Amino acid sequence: MKKKQDLVVIGGGPGGLVVASVAAQVGLRVTLIEKSERLGGDCLHSGCVPSKTLIHMARTAHVARRGAATGLLSVMPDIDYNKVIDRVEQVVDRIQQHDDPERFRGYGCEVRFGAARFISPHEVTVGEEIISARRFVIATGSMPAIPPIPLLEQTGFETNETIFKRRSLPEHLAVIGGGPVGVELAQAFSRFGSQVTVIEAADRLLIHEDAQTSQLLQEALEEEGIHVITAAQVAGVRRAGDARQIALEDGRTVECERILVATGRRPVVHGLGLEEAGVEFGRQGITVDRRLRTSQKHIYAVGDVCGPYPFTHMAEYQAGIALANIVFRTPKKTDYRVVPRVVYTDPEVASVGLTEAEAKKKGIKYHTAEFEMAGIDRAITDGHEQGRARLLICKGRLAGASLVGAHAGELIHELALAMQANVKVKDIAAMVHAYPTYAQIHRRTINKSYAHLLQSKKVRFLVWMLNRILP
Repeated sequence: MKKKQDLVVIGGGPGGLVVASVAAQVGLRVTLIEKSERLGGDCLHSGCVPSKTLIHMARTAHVARRGAATGLLSVMPDIDYNKVIDRVEQVVDRIQQHDDPERFRGYGCEVRFGAARFISPHEVTVGEEIISARRFVIATGSMPAIPPIPLLEQTGFETNETIFKRRSLPEHLAVIGGGPVGVELAQAFSRFGSQVTVIEAADRLLIHEDAQTSQLLQEALEEEGIHVITAAQVAGVRRAGDARQIALEDGRTVECERILVATGRRPVVHGLGLEEAGVEFGRQGITVDRRLRTSQKHIYAVGDVCGPYPFTHMAEYQAGIALANIVFRTPKKTDYRVVPRVVYTDPEVASVGLTEAEAKKKGIKYHTAEFEMAGIDRAITDGHEQGRARLLICKGRLAGASLVGAHAGELIHELALAMQANVKVKDIAAMVHAYPTYAQIHRRTINKSYAHLLQSKKVRFLVWMLNRILP
């Protein structure tokens, strides 16, 4: 049986769902094909949603523990990790309702479950059916990248795809990888009561952030009792009963009960028949232009499968670009100049724009503005004084920003909007910020960086003259 559609979307994650729902609502004949048995993708089932639920509950446990330590609570409440996972599943199930296939069918979108494979540039198969279409969008996402560590498969390990299904709390968890996923889950499990060791091959955590940001976070994690090992290559692993041992190339060993591998992601490109479709791809995923067209101009790709950022908000942004080109025939192009990124540790880490290393590499002249979170009254009242703001200012405008501290993921958006709208930093400082709020850190950071001008000879002379000339 053969069917002809206007658009076929392969992948039912955030990017694919946005494209399919909008295209169907405006009247196109759309088929959405998802390989698994449910919509929502990695973000809903093994990424953002379960991890942030786990992190929130771990923070609650941490606050309770601090309350017991300071005498605010008489005893430390017992943690039932089985109920923690119950809560994670409840949250996933609730949000899953937004991605109910019937909702999309109500928009007029055909939803099919099964593996899609191109058999020609204009045809895919799903089950026994052949579907042809004028245009396609590939949104198959990514999966954990597993390093070639000797005996890792035989020893057994967890990834973000399996860790949220485990109902027992490991006594000692070793996390291989010090990127966002690694540090987030390391802190969460530590706060539930696991002994945690993080092993990172690079010389610091969060290598895509500024070095000072990485250092601040590492200090915060170590203060909570997490053991961080950097500049360490894993030589191999082995298992003895329920225990596991990780051997490092420098001769050190790490004993643990469970291993979590968090060494990045790789795009899901194999098994799609991209060769038959004539779509170019490589290790970094499918090659696209700024309009998100592949080497076959009627085939588009969005999200992790094409990069450059493995964020849900990036997949949704790219879906909008693809829709503009496919549905509304507007030649819209991607602009990655302003992409906020957040690491949901405590304190949170949030950034936008260039890092200092990137600014230096590009030869951009800038000056830095910094302010400690400990100088913000709301942070003091809440007991969240860890962290700081660091801005890169070029010709009076933001070139980049990084925040470490409570609510950094929320605070970064004011700076992202300022960059998007090309607002001068003096206008950020001039805006009235409510007191007491964490957002005051933006104004305080900028004002501090220009405070030296008030004491300059020129300004003092100008003030002296004005106060003698004018009545």
